[in-house]
Amino acid sequence: MTELLVPGRFNGPRASGNGGWTAGALAGRLAGVPADHAAPWPPVRVTLRKPPPLDVPLPVVDGAATDADGEVVAVAEVVDRELEPVAAVDAAAATTASASYAGLTHHPFPGCFVCGTAREDGLRIFPGRVGEDAGGRVRVAAPWTPDPSCAEDWHEYVDDHRRAALAITWAALDCVGGWTSDLEERPLVLGRMTARVDTLPVVGEPHVVVGGARGSEGRKTNTSSTLYDPDGRVVAVAEHVWIAVDPAAFNRLRG
Repeated sequence: MTELLVPGRFNGPRASGNGGWTAGALAGRLAGVPADHAAPWPPVRVTLRKPPPLDVPLPVVDGAATDADGEVVAVAEVVDRELEPVAAVDAAAATTASASYAGLTHHPFPGCFVCGTAREDGLRIFPGRVGEDAGGRVRVAAPWTPDPSCAEDWHEYVDDHRRAALAITWAALDCVGGWTSDLEERPLVLGRMTARVDTLPVVGEPHVVVGGARGSEGRKTNTSSTLYDPDGRVVAVAEHVWIAVDPAAFNRLRG
């Protein structure tokens, strides 16, 4: 048995863990998932059953993290699934789009580690619209350069490049999907995320993260995202299921 702990730094909503970081950290604890960044990780699907608590050790057995009451917080499993990348956007276009980031004027969770405008110590991934795909679905993009505080430190490096941690990589793929929707009118939290990581992003190198809308039904919204390196190569790809919530009630009910 291992444990999953979400440090307070990696929050999404005020009192719970960022969904992408939590999912990535749990994915890395699956048996059979490579612990060496020289090899690609297989697609892993993580379902969040409850808001992940902060700074609380959660026992992990067979991919399921449970709380003190024995209730499942999140469960991870390797899946046989093809994940299609969102079309690439060049760095200049992503930088221009980021200036129009909707979260700069209204943000349901401004303290979010990934996309929060109130977090100087966060990833500060601010995706703005870059048009629509061939099917008329919204795409957004943002630049992102992993800083040293995001680096992994749990194994020896196999090359000369310091890289961002697996959980950070999942986090970078997270919120960009949500911002393909109008979060001012319909705030969302992550319910499920499936990701394939081909390699880990190099610290200090400029990357681009792109998100694509995939439709909504009831309270659920489907999106996808892709992280590209400076040469336009796919670093990692993901798809998401989001759940519409009342952010004020969501935070109030959880402290």
